[in-house]
Amino acid sequence: MFDNICKFLAENFSSDFATWLLGEPITLTELSPQELSLEPIRADALILLQSAQNILHLEFQTQVDAEIPFRMLDYRVRVYRRFPKKAMHQVVIYLKQTNSDLVQQNTFSIPKTRHEFTVIRLWEQPTEVFLRTPGLLPFAALSSTIEPEVVINDVAQQINSITELKTQSNIAAATAVLAGLVLDKEVIKRVLRSDIMRESVIYQDILEAGKVEGKAEGKAEALLEVASNLINTGMALEQVASVTGLSAEQLQHLQAELAPKENQ
Repeated sequence: MFDNICKFLAENFSSDFATWLLGEPITLTELSPQELSLEPIRADALILLQSAQNILHLEFQTQVDAEIPFRMLDYRVRVYRRFPKKAMHQVVIYLKQTNSDLVQQNTFSIPKTRHEFTVIRLWEQPTEVFLRTPGLLPFAALSSTIEPEVVINDVAQQINSITELKTQSNIAAATAVLAGLVLDKEVIKRVLRSDIMRESVIYQDILEAGKVEGKAEGKAEALLEVASNLINTGMALEQVASVTGLSAEQLQHLQAELAPKENQ
C-alpha cells in the first residue's frame, strides 16, 4: 500500500518532486519500465519520471533492502542504454526510521566499478520542505520533528485550503495512510476529515484491491483488511459497511480488535 501511494504522488505531483529533488519545478512524465527491460524488472518498486533532459528514478522504502545498491546500478545502466544523453538522478527515500546501517548505503562497489546514488532518510529532513507544495504534504509527518501531531494539524489546515476537490481528497487520503507510520490512528482520525477522503482514488484502490483479492482467494480476510484500512482513516462504520458489504456486527468486532493496537 505504501509503495502504491508514493508512486501515485510522484506521478501526479511530479513538479513538486522535481522542485524538491532536482531544484527546479520542471514537468516530468512517466517512463514505462518496459522501455528498459532486457529481463523482467521490478516495476512495482520502480518509479521513473522523465523530461527532455532528465530522468528521475525514485525508490520508496519502508524497510531496508540489501539489494538496493545493485538495483540502482542495474537501472542506471538500463537507462543509459536507452537514453545515453539524459542526466539521471537516482534517489532512495526511506520512510520509516530504523537503526540499520543499510539506510546509510549510497554506493555499489565491486572491483573497478563504483556507482553512487542519493539516499534520503525522511526522519532527518526539515519539516518545512514538505509544507511548501501539495504533493509533498503527505510526507510531512514523517520528517524531522518531535511533534508529529502538531505537524499533522498543520498539514490538515493546508489540505482544507486546497480548492480543487479531487486533489484535496487524494492528498488527505495519502496523508492518512502515510501518517500511520508514526502516529496513533486515533490522532489521524481526529485531525483528518474522512468525508474528504472518500472520493479519492486511493480509497478506491484500497477497496478494489480487496475485492480482487477476495475473489481470487475466496477469503473474507481480504475484505476485513479493506475494512481495517477504511476504519483506520476515520470512515464511519455505516459507510464502511456500504462499501465492503460487511455487517455492523463484524465491523464493531473489527473496530474493537483495532483499538488496542492504537495504544501500543
